[in-house]
Amino acid sequence: MRHVNKVEQVKPFLLLAIRAEDAAADNEYESFLTLAGLEESQLRRVRLERRALGDVDLGDWSGILLGGGPFNYSDPEELKTRVQRRVEVDLSGLLDKVVSADFPFLGACYGIGALGRHQGAVLDRRFAEPVGAVEITLTPTGQRDPLLGQLPATFEAFTGHKEAISRLPGHAVLLASSAGCPAQAFRVGANVYATQFHPELDVAGLCTRIEVYKHAGYFEPDQADEIKAQATRSDVSWPPAILRGFIDRYGQRRRERAQAG
Repeated sequence: MRHVNKVEQVKPFLLLAIRAEDAAADNEYESFLTLAGLEESQLRRVRLERRALGDVDLGDWSGILLGGGPFNYSDPEELKTRVQRRVEVDLSGLLDKVVSADFPFLGACYGIGALGRHQGAVLDRRFAEPVGAVEITLTPTGQRDPLLGQLPATFEAFTGHKEAISRLPGHAVLLASSAGCPAQAFRVGANVYATQFHPELDVAGLCTRIEVYKHAGYFEPDQADEIKAQATRSDVSWPPAILRGFIDRYGQRRRERAQAG
């Protein structure tokens, strides 16, 4: 039996993005690449605000990542754009496959809304959080989780969202909370994850998004400089460990299967 190079056997990860602004979209992609330790060939991006997702063969990928953006599931239906409604339909169809197969998935911010809505969570505006760092606390189950359990019981992470999950369905596993948001992370099955906070976001990335979304209603525009200053005083070094753990866990699993074959 011929053994080929491991790198050739590892399937790429898929990043699904919804940010229409190039500065924010490209920074998000760079952040995922840098903080996950991936090359561009290992992380393929699809910008859903530009085109329909189409059929996704899960067998082509090591795992799927879903980033954040300005869409909200709790927006009134009559105010949602055609693109926003199409993205919701596309993601619902994809999550049918992902959850059924217990396929590796990690959604961040908008991603927790997508997975939460798909799984029957209550998603509303009760637990919005301002842009900036918050203290995240792992639940006892989160402290034992293969991905989040490598982090301290409490750590700082960047958030900034207008909607959040106020109640999870019974089958979902709550992994983390914060004082202002009861569902900061949860898991469905063994491999389907979502976080309200951003594991892919560092200080520079947050400052980019503050500029891009200065007039998007997350904060008063004249507060932008102060929010940036507060961000520089934050320690958000732990959340990227979730991203790296996801890549290592599911990329390694694919490598081991390839070697066994």
